[in-house]
Amino acid sequence: MGQKKLTGVGLLINIIRILVILLALSLFVPALNPARISGLINDNLSLFTSGLVYSTAFSGFKRALMRGWVEQGTLTLLFLSALLSCLGYFACSAGGAISLGQLKLKRLSARLTAFGSFISLIGFGGIIIAYNQLLESTNLKKVDPVLPVGMIILACLSVACLILSLAAIYLLPRPSKEEKYTMESKYYLFLLMLPFLILCMVFSYLPLWGWRYGLYDYKPGLGLSAENFVGFKWFRYLFENSATRNDILRVLKNTLAMSGLGLATSIFPMAFAIFLSEIKATRYRKLVQTLTTIPNFISWVLVYAFAFALFSTEGFINTVLVDMGVLKEGVNFLLSGDHIWLKMLAWSLWKGLGWGAIIYLAAISGIDQQLYEAATVDGAGRFKKMWYITVPGLLPTFFVLLMLAIAGILSNGMDQYFVFKNSANKSNIEVLDLYVYLLGLGSSDTGNIPLATVVGMVKSIISIILLFMANGLSKLIRKESII
Repeated sequence: MGQKKLTGVGLLINIIRILVILLALSLFVPALNPARISGLINDNLSLFTSGLVYSTAFSGFKRALMRGWVEQGTLTLLFLSALLSCLGYFACSAGGAISLGQLKLKRLSARLTAFGSFISLIGFGGIIIAYNQLLESTNLKKVDPVLPVGMIILACLSVACLILSLAAIYLLPRPSKEEKYTMESKYYLFLLMLPFLILCMVFSYLPLWGWRYGLYDYKPGLGLSAENFVGFKWFRYLFENSATRNDILRVLKNTLAMSGLGLATSIFPMAFAIFLSEIKATRYRKLVQTLTTIPNFISWVLVYAFAFALFSTEGFINTVLVDMGVLKEGVNFLLSGDHIWLKMLAWSLWKGLGWGAIIYLAAISGIDQQLYEAATVDGAGRFKKMWYITVPGLLPTFFVLLMLAIAGILSNGMDQYFVFKNSANKSNIEVLDLYVYLLGLGSSDTGNIPLATVVGMVKSIISIILLFMANGLSKLIRKESII
């Protein structure tokens, strides 16, 4: 009988976990935002944004507030209610996480999920009050009050979570006084990793919902509806329009050239780390490492300002050359498009060499020191130890990073190329990421968000294919893979 009871409680806790996951995900789904009780609230706002960023959530109410159609107190109540609902779901999420522990943690989990569900329901009550206040507006047509479907769905989920959590509190046996809050190591390690998985989900996978813009004839300021649904029009346009096709080929050439130079010089951070580790004077080694790592934390805007101070017409280099009589007048080196790929490579190496060497320095510290001692006994010198011990020890790390670089060969960023771009070098410096940015967020006349979305989609799909190809090649040649 007791075993059946424990099995039933385990099933109950699993159901609560599923409900908690659904509630946590609903925080970031705009379609389920219970706080969207007016047409003046953006369709793309989630409950998370509505409860944490007041200015963004209610930016559409400026005119309504000025005309007196909506009271400030109504918006404040709506914001606080959304915030309360968010906090309740955070508590439910914490409860669902610690439900992986032993009996004492399970009871604490049930209390947390019950408390979080109750708090979220109070928040929903506040939202309903705010909705009723909107119904008293003097201009209902402009305020456009609406009771969102997400409110009903999430309220039902919260009520179910509350009832089941109270049932779990009643059914779970009381732990002994000696029992502690414990959890198996595998669950503990999983929870340590969970925040990073959530961040990856929110910032890497959730934005994929924006791919739907590639299926619409979207204009900024207008919503997505059946009227502007065009299907695969922009996919066909990408390949059928000769001007767009030529632009894609041009930026692909620039992207592959600069990424290829990056791959060809990817050995430099490893070589730098090896030579840096051979410096015996600790203070000097730390000084060199610090000076070569700091540039990574300097924004490309500041890097360009530094380059402008050096290489502009009246910059330091021109001043010195003119004073020495080498040049008659200053030359704007930044305006020239000659050898622009090599120039960008040089700036990238200067900025990222020290940072790229850090992972190799960590790998070097993990090499067995007995190998070096044995090599010294056998009469090996410094360079032979580097070649026969250090380099083979770093090759696995190098190949993993190389495969990741191959997968990201089409994603070499846009910051550097955006700040160094000008009319003279635009055709040779414009890479795919910069092209997508300018295509989607150009002027009101040239901006084409659907086409930019399609180009970004194609780039992502090709990158995934390249990743699996690099992984398969690694399996074939090295008998190892990262996937």
